[in-house]
Amino acid sequence: MNIQAIIKNAVKRLEIEGKLLTPDFYAEAFCKEASKAGFTTEDCTHLEKFTATLNKEFQNELKKYHIKSMPELTRFLVSKLNRTNPSHCSNLLESQTQFTKRVLQVVEMLHNKEATELSKRSTELLSRETTVAEIDQYRQLWVNFTNTYDDTFLQKLKTFGDIDSRDLKKSIQNLRLDGYEKASGSSDFSIIASLLVSSFVPSIASSVNDKIAQISQKIQDNPALLEDTTIESEIKSAISLRIALDKQSVKEMIESIDGVLDKLSLRLIEMIESSDSSTVEIQKIKKELESYNESSDINFSIAHKKLYTIAVALEENTQALTRDLKKHNSEVGALSKKIEYLEHELERAKEESKEDFLTKLYNKRAIDEFINNKDAEFQRYGRNFAVVFFDLDYFKTVNDTYGHDAGDAVLLAFAKILKNEARSVDIVGRFGGEEFIAILGETDIEGGVIFAEKVRKKVKNARFMYKDSRIEVTVSCGVSDRKSNFSLQSLLKTADEFLYKAKKDGRDRVVSK
Repeated sequence: MNIQAIIKNAVKRLEIEGKLLTPDFYAEAFCKEASKAGFTTEDCTHLEKFTATLNKEFQNELKKYHIKSMPELTRFLVSKLNRTNPSHCSNLLESQTQFTKRVLQVVEMLHNKEATELSKRSTELLSRETTVAEIDQYRQLWVNFTNTYDDTFLQKLKTFGDIDSRDLKKSIQNLRLDGYEKASGSSDFSIIASLLVSSFVPSIASSVNDKIAQISQKIQDNPALLEDTTIESEIKSAISLRIALDKQSVKEMIESIDGVLDKLSLRLIEMIESSDSSTVEIQKIKKELESYNESSDINFSIAHKKLYTIAVALEENTQALTRDLKKHNSEVGALSKKIEYLEHELERAKEESKEDFLTKLYNKRAIDEFINNKDAEFQRYGRNFAVVFFDLDYFKTVNDTYGHDAGDAVLLAFAKILKNEARSVDIVGRFGGEEFIAILGETDIEGGVIFAEKVRKKVKNARFMYKDSRIEVTVSCGVSDRKSNFSLQSLLKTADEFLYKAKKDGRDRVVSK
């Protein structure tokens, strides 16, 4: 290969690598192509000549840092010279060292997709020109990962064999899955499929419709479909149909109750009317008997017949009334059971409501739904959001000292403060007991801290009154945002840990890091 071909290949290499045609880049590409072609030039051996003039310590360091070009050698020597007076280069190298140590520490537990993704991003960072601030930012991300990493999910597999989180391959090999594997090798979902199909059966309605029956049969015939994401919409549709069937059945029951009550009213009216006619008949005969006298031609036979007729009528009505009462008593008993059941269902429906019964804020069920939607927006559009956990300090003391009614009054007052300080786009709710949460859209940690401080000061300066007694109330807060965490679970855990730190450090404060 001649020199012209080497030059041509060097230019082509720069185009492929996306580098500009500068003297340094060209020289590097030329030397690589010349070496590849077995062509030696003096310009390409400058690095070896200069390296040979250095002492052994420098030569070993050059091998360690894989110095391959004169510009790299120059930067290395400048860095060595700057070691006597720390500057940008020395700080950069120190940060890179700390960053690399953190990556090596995390590599021991790389069985997590979040760690893998961060690893890729970190590798990309190291392969380009960077700053101390960028490297410190990524080092902190690794610190956050190690602090929030939780591998307790592996303990769920202990039933099937020995688990060693340090050697996942060995752990998987130790799992005893013979009874849980199909002949084809795929997971046996038959138990889960059976439970899922059972959940499709309406709890109130007496039967399922054709569509629910079809999806139930489909899952029973092939439980492995549960691994397919396309079955999700069909399962949701079947659950919606089951709920609709139960609602229709409840409606029919109520209509049936109305019908029975109407019939019962009509029957009672008939009995009253029948009793009135019998009374009139008795009074008529009574007057007729009083008109009789000794000299009259008394026809006792006719009078007896009339009295007997009334007596028979009364007896028949009494027996009919007894039978009807027994029948209606049975129906009323059945209706009472139905009403009791419907009241239970109504209570369950209330429990499934999204509103907290006391504070009228969103309850935990609703908060879980909203925060999952916010996390989906973050993953898809990058819309950051902050989470603030609030916990009323010494709330048990309030209950013990003033009673639970006073405690409820304090919770209601705090809920009003929280709602008044929140924007219309924010979501506030009661997370449980005296713990509350605020989800702040398009907000970072700094914005979350500002919001939490406003609420904290409002609570501290407020006059919580109960039966002419002022109750001193303070609140502790923990703040974090989605951007600073690897997952939604990590976000909630971090905010909760900051809340715990606020309580531990003396309460009545906001902690965000």
